[in-house]
Amino acid sequence: MDKYYDFAGKTVLITGGSRGLGHSMALGFAQHGANVAIVSRKLESCVETAREVEALGVKALPYAAHVGKWDELDDMVARVIEHFGRIDVLVNNAGMSPLYPSLDQISEELFDKVIGVNLKGPFRLSAVVGKHMKESGSGAIINISSTASVSASPNAEPYGAAKAGLNAITRSFAYSLSPEVRVNCIMAGPFLTDISKAWDMDAFNERARRTIPMQRGGEPSEIVGAALYLASEHASFTTGAILAVDGGAH
Repeated sequence: MDKYYDFAGKTVLITGGSRGLGHSMALGFAQHGANVAIVSRKLESCVETAREVEALGVKALPYAAHVGKWDELDDMVARVIEHFGRIDVLVNNAGMSPLYPSLDQISEELFDKVIGVNLKGPFRLSAVVGKHMKESGSGAIINISSTASVSASPNAEPYGAAKAGLNAITRSFAYSLSPEVRVNCIMAGPFLTDISKAWDMDAFNERARRTIPMQRGGEPSEIVGAALYLASEHASFTTGAILAVDGGAH
């Protein structure tokens, strides 16, 4: 194994880690020796992913928390540090983009939920975990954004706005937490996770052939290499970057 991709003894905290891209990243880091804290709202799914992680010979901590609620996040971070002794990598992956009939029918509650999970939570986690990392002398934070942050996002306007904010705080936190902590962002395009089961795949595939250079959606495993890179010493001079993993979509 490349020594730069050896995460043995390190702790990776992943929000939204029980499904989709988070699940793939949890297994990817575990395959490279990392212990993984898996956080999502449903403890049962966290436990299932934790079993898969531990089957790879490392340790896992399943934890249920709502990313949009700061009190829950503070308690969660304290628990992870108590359990593993440290957090070396934070992946702010949890996200949500509920459907709505029209822009004028977006409720304040829905808007606040989308901002809370996609922006407010990552802000708080980056601040609290970043402080811990800076005091420890090193660390890496990876935000999972979306091409909706830089492209028109019909039917997902609050989501696109929140992810644009996530791009912005990536750069700001890179300055604030330097030089000990690197903060980067993966700007993800359309991935064929469990969410895509609700898509009209015939329409998606036709659109992909016309608008995405790779002419398809991504497989969840195709996010892992970018996350490993940004968390590793291979990226020792990379901070404040926004890396598109989108098949050329944007």
